[in-house]
Amino acid sequence: MNTIMGLLVGFLFGFLLQKGGVLKYEGQQSAMQLRDLTMFRFMITAMVVGAIGMYFLNTFGIITLTHEPFSIFGVVVGGLVFGIGWSLLGYCPGTAVGALGEGQLDAIFGIIGLITGSLVYSVIYPQASKLYENTKIFNSNGGNPSLYDIMPGWLAVTL
Repeated sequence: MNTIMGLLVGFLFGFLLQKGGVLKYEGQQSAMQLRDLTMFRFMITAMVVGAIGMYFLNTFGIITLTHEPFSIFGVVVGGLVFGIGWSLLGYCPGTAVGALGEGQLDAIFGIIGLITGSLVYSVIYPQASKLYENTKIFNSNGGNPSLYDIMPGWLAVTL
């Protein structure tokens, strides 16, 4: 049942991406140049709907929200890899898969890069995880600080 629900939600999300024009390279480019804010409105709507859904699922005990402590290494390296890939390809990973489904063959290069990057990361993970662990930031009690600890749950999940 979970697999079927996941597929249905994925198809619905892909359909909405396509209808919103977010899967077009020109749409991505216009958004990065701040000429068309459609993609940003779509992303903000998705985050708010997802945050509200996660908040209620957590409230009713269907899911349990957890978090990792902040890691400078993880944020900087992850942000650089994501940003460089997006700027070179013109798609983020989700929109690349949707664009390929729409028939835009240029997206296949990004998907190949995504798969290759995932394989490389799985090989270097033992070394990278040590660096990740050493750059975690903890709160004054030695615990893992998070937005969820200091903000209302629905707002923290959104951010």
